[in-house]
Amino acid sequence: MAADALKLNNTGMAAMSRGDAAAAIRAFQAAIAADPAAAILRYNLANAHALANDAVGQLEALEGALDLDPYMAHALLARGSLHEAEGRMKEALSDYQRLLAAIDPNEPVGPGFAAGLGHARATLAAANTLLATRLETALAEPLAAASPEAALRVRHAMEAQLGRRRVYVHQPLALHYPYLPAIQFFERRLFPWFAELEAATPAIRSELQALLADGGDGFTPYVRYPRGVPVNQWQKLNHSDAWAARFFYQHGQRDEAMCALCPQTAAVLDRMPLFDLPGRGPTAFFSLLKPRTVIPPHTGATNIRTIVHLPLIVPDGCWFRVGNDTRPWIEGQAFAFDDTIEHEAHNPTDALRAVLILDTWNPLISEEERPLIRTWITELDAQGRGVAGFSAA
Repeated sequence: MAADALKLNNTGMAAMSRGDAAAAIRAFQAAIAADPAAAILRYNLANAHALANDAVGQLEALEGALDLDPYMAHALLARGSLHEAEGRMKEALSDYQRLLAAIDPNEPVGPGFAAGLGHARATLAAANTLLATRLETALAEPLAAASPEAALRVRHAMEAQLGRRRVYVHQPLALHYPYLPAIQFFERRLFPWFAELEAATPAIRSELQALLADGGDGFTPYVRYPRGVPVNQWQKLNHSDAWAARFFYQHGQRDEAMCALCPQTAAVLDRMPLFDLPGRGPTAFFSLLKPRTVIPPHTGATNIRTIVHLPLIVPDGCWFRVGNDTRPWIEGQAFAFDDTIEHEAHNPTDALRAVLILDTWNPLISEEERPLIRTWITELDAQGRGVAGFSAA
């Protein structure tokens, strides 16, 4: 701020503290003339107009401040409050929404501003509750008549717009394939082979139980970072059998010994359309999550594949979240999800949870594209330019 403008601003602030609105307005107007680009001067002028009970002048000054700094939090709060006081709720809600999106919720603020933020949140929440009720009434019959998939998408869209559901996007660790939608749980109709997989649940579970009854030899920690590598959220699970696995396929390599131990499961897997990318897939394994174990939020390597769970042993209370959708595992009911969207798993019970996990192609990648992708990735590997971090499910 220019020196002259700073001096005039101090004069205006002193006048404000004395309750002399007219003197404050003159000082701030002169300060703005000396430094037209300083948004804070226009905000201070707005406060002077408020002291003078001049709502028109206050609004004009606030809009001037926001023209220069559209995310000036105090100006947004002040303009929203003014709109609300004068009955312009649509404009007030718009300002409150912008305000709450602009601030850092962890940044400490003064008590007055904190009270204003609390009012803005409460006002938005009340408006959203009213809007949600109206939307539910207006859409009750159309949603009931729609397909389950369409109804779910519309409901989630409404909840996201109301701030009740966070929107998640792809966050692949290694390879992002463009123009695929960020679908959390895929629709079952995209996997017609689920029926055959689910029908084999008793046989697959029986073979898993035989392995466990034999002592569970061969199961190893799923998370195994070498020394000296940052483990981040995996610190508690690194080299821990709290989350353990035994593989039928790993990095595309078939474990013949495991397949011999579980021949019925191996035969089922042989009939499934697994993710076939040399050196990368398929991957298929029994996944054990011990009691009171949490798999923390994380994302997978690439969205060209899709992860499938067939729940085998699931104590009541276990749950799985992908993005903003949390579901229980249900024994014998397979589901498919995009693991490049943040996901986590919880076993809060005192019993073991066991799932068969396998990967398949993202169903939205055409049959025509798949050999092109295979050639692309295989050639990268052959030239020593492979995609780092893309090897395991």
